[in-house]
Amino acid sequence: MKKFVYASVLGASTLALAACGSDEAATATAETANPITAEEVTAAQQAWGEGIVAIGQTFTEEGDFSARAAEHIATHYAYGDDSTILFKPTLAAEDQFRESTEEALSYFVGTEGTEDGGFAIAPYTAVRWENNGTVIADSGDMAVAMGNYFFTGADGNDTKVEYSFAYEKDDAGDLKIVLHHSSLPFAAN
Repeated sequence: MKKFVYASVLGASTLALAACGSDEAATATAETANPITAEEVTAAQQAWGEGIVAIGQTFTEEGDFSARAAEHIATHYAYGDDSTILFKPTLAAEDQFRESTEEALSYFVGTEGTEDGGFAIAPYTAVRWENNGTVIADSGDMAVAMGNYFFTGADGNDTKVEYSFAYEKDDAGDLKIVLHHSSLPFAAN
């Protein structure tokens, strides 16, 4: 009974705020009306992996791999959406955190004179995900997934990487990465 009363009061206050022109109330209503689903997270992961493969393939075919990587970043990350992006790539020690599109692009395709050798131009032929779990916020406006993903090289060998990704929806309802942390598994000496 309390949940119903709370929902009624929340719904009424949201409508009242929306009627007053509150963008925040309208956003809150839109977010809860279209919550993130586990299936959307799985689809976003698959699309991200396919994008990494496409960047490497474009590099191998001597195409505009930088443009392909820029498209990948724009499609999958929330840079430029007034969001703070927390991106800690796997193979980064000197410039550990990538707070801008340009820094992310450098990581994906490489920049001479930096530690960035171009992770995505390796190339990889497949990316396989094994989620340990996915948590979707009660409000439905954020999802966090953690587990291992495997990058298959041209030689057929897999590289196992640990990851945590967090997603939010943009204004178009597409999932965008707002947190990306990955690292190689710990190796005991």
